[in-house]
Amino acid sequence: MRLARGLGLAIVPQGGNTGLAGGAIPDRSTQQIVVAFERMNRIRDLDVVDNVIIAEAGCILRTAQDRAAEAGRLLPVSIASEGSAHIGGIVATNAGGVNVLRYGTTRQLVLGVEVVLPSGEVLDRLTRLRRDNAGYDLKQLFIGCEGTLGLITAASLRLFPRVTQSATALVQVAQLSAVLELFVLLNEQLGDFLSSFELISAHAYRATVAQLGDTQWPFRDGWAVLIELGVSSPACNLQQALEIALEGALEREIALDVVIAQNIAQARALWRVRESLSEGERALGPSIKHDVSVPVSRTVKLIDNAERGLASRFPGVRLNIFGHVGDGNIHLNVIHTTQQAADDPSFERQVTNFVHDLVAEEGGVSPQSMG
Repeated sequence: MRLARGLGLAIVPQGGNTGLAGGAIPDRSTQQIVVAFERMNRIRDLDVVDNVIIAEAGCILRTAQDRAAEAGRLLPVSIASEGSAHIGGIVATNAGGVNVLRYGTTRQLVLGVEVVLPSGEVLDRLTRLRRDNAGYDLKQLFIGCEGTLGLITAASLRLFPRVTQSATALVQVAQLSAVLELFVLLNEQLGDFLSSFELISAHAYRATVAQLGDTQWPFRDGWAVLIELGVSSPACNLQQALEIALEGALEREIALDVVIAQNIAQARALWRVRESLSEGERALGPSIKHDVSVPVSRTVKLIDNAERGLASRFPGVRLNIFGHVGDGNIHLNVIHTTQQAADDPSFERQVTNFVHDLVAEEGGVSPQSMG
């Protein structure tokens, strides 16, 4: 960092290179220093009393998850790229994932950070305190800053009791607007156990199932919601509770059809499709990705406006939609043709600006628009 500052060179931090926004790709038009973290990959400590794990920036997320599991604990950050994503990148981007509904984003899980500042000084805030009222909470400046304020070299993360019982179901909702009705219903009846509420469009799951080839999927049309409950106590019968709640959704015509996984293999098969949606999308052609967040109550309106508006403004494009409705994080990925992009060099920027404007109208944020 001191060398770069002295030479006036920009620094590009690289973690697991799993990001899709291009932030870890150096600009070849100028001289830059790439800082890779593969060898800074130790787990420095794991404490089951403090319920904390301290991992270096280059530690792969799954490695940290596995170490926590060995100690009977859960590190709840769960994303499709967890087999290659690094802890540093997860903190620097404030990663979400499928468990945000119950455990919060990475920001809620970080207790402390170690950061190298642009001056080369090391800011050591690797605290494991749950209640720290010693002044400004400096770590919050670096969580989600994507390396613009300093390079995160280690983080202390909260752990939780390991989930010993789970229940998984796939629901075909009557219409898109019914998604929020289902969310409210499940929150009222199962809020303490609800960890995942994932929306998947028919376009998204059909493309993915076709690409995987060897996966069964119960629905061919309509919006699907993948639901998971989890608990650390064996005293509660999650499967029965989920069945009762979804029976109510069917009776109220919120849901058209329900499939409840009867074993771990069936649950994994459903989750395999969810975790492979990006892979399925690649088979459809080039896409413009938008990872956006709006208030949960505005998710349906955003999707409606995006579907109608993009079809009218950019004829021929298709939307591939999926995301974490439980926290308002939606992937609005626009599938287009190479010819559309070739005919108008500003095509991608126009589409992105259009989506960002829709998100802003609903009180949301679009991370790609930062900087």
